[in-house]
Amino acid sequence: MEKQAMSSDLIAQPSFWPELEPAESAPKLRQPKRGQQHPGANASVLESALVAVVPVDLIDQSPAPSLVQLPSFRSGPASPRLPERLLILDTETTGLQSERHHCIEIGAVLFHVAERAVLDQVSFLLPCQDNPAEPINGISAAVSRTPQPWQAGLHFFEAMLDAADLVVAHNVKFDRAWFGREPLPAISKPWLCTMEDIRWPPSLHLKPTPSVRDLALAYGVPVWAAHRALTDCIYIAQVFERCGDLDSLLQEGLEPRQLYRACLSYAERHRAREAGFRWNEPLRGAWSRRLSQREVTLLTFPVELADSEGAAAT
Repeated sequence: MEKQAMSSDLIAQPSFWPELEPAESAPKLRQPKRGQQHPGANASVLESALVAVVPVDLIDQSPAPSLVQLPSFRSGPASPRLPERLLILDTETTGLQSERHHCIEIGAVLFHVAERAVLDQVSFLLPCQDNPAEPINGISAAVSRTPQPWQAGLHFFEAMLDAADLVVAHNVKFDRAWFGREPLPAISKPWLCTMEDIRWPPSLHLKPTPSVRDLALAYGVPVWAAHRALTDCIYIAQVFERCGDLDSLLQEGLEPRQLYRACLSYAERHRAREAGFRWNEPLRGAWSRRLSQREVTLLTFPVELADSEGAAAT
């Protein structure tokens, strides 16, 4: 069905060393009179000269350089931090309602943004007694109950989740609903939806909410199967590999969004549809879409917050 980790790089952090102003001139040492010995002898003279240039507390008390762990998000001069590692995941389920049905398969790919590379991947079946969705995903309940180390697969999935900065799915609203229900762990990390949140380039001529298949084909990714969890994850990963503008797509996709309704007459409803608004979903009896404040300002028709009865925004 269609539907973050701190960087492990350790580097030396020298920024706490103070910058010393060069001495204008070396200190002058008073020469002893003939027959007298200089106070403090040679060692004391050297120490006194050194103290005159660099205070003792900076010599004796400064800590040695240590290893520190950098944040895993990359940032530009005036831009939000970007995730370094993405956990691309997908679920196959026995139905559409997480309260009544079960997750029967998990697929996941750990993807490195800067390197445009897959780091890890995993897929495993979860035992189920029946699967009413078998005609769609092709997974029989009997096969799901075949002895296999799914617990080890789940542990590895959790390790991948710990290593990720951001969770990515195609239809987050659907996939997120299955986590936090046994045996799947709850996920507290931020999510990004490749169907709803990312605004794919207009030159690709995609629908506002494209399918995984259409998105893959638009980027020249061969489609050899559908409705299995890992294959859908691989399609998304290969799309990301081909995205020269992935950083900007992620940055805009992570903008805070709210649900808006279009303020258009029935005769103008096509304008809402062309802008990616959907009728009756998720807001009944209205054309609605989740938008960032930046996206609202780019619209050519008025909208209003779905939970507000106030004046329409333009």
